[in-house]
Amino acid sequence: MSDKNPLRDVFDAIADPTRRRLIRLLAEVDEIPLHELTEQFPMGRTAVSKHLTILKEAGLVAGRKVGRETRYRLNASPLREVQDWVAHYSKFWNENLRRLSRLLEEEQR
Repeated sequence: MSDKNPLRDVFDAIADPTRRRLIRLLAEVDEIPLHELTEQFPMGRTAVSKHLTILKEAGLVAGRKVGRETRYRLNASPLREVQDWVAHYSKFWNENLRRLSRLLEEEQR
């Protein structure tokens, strides 16, 4: 679970492809208003807002009011939990790559 907000697990939050795309879009900018995010998806503002709420509950997104609009920004620090989990399994990938490398070397001889 996220240390920022235990309402939503970060893995649950990133499980949906729409939310992963939102994270990718937010990573490319400092801040972006909801209407600009909504333009990137084949769904309405309410649906995008619901996805952003899930990301906020996991501590991945923060919003701030500027006049009548809300601007969103990414807080990538909760993704460290995902990175740490994946890193644990890198030893398996590395071993498979070493085996593949040895196999290719043997075939070239």
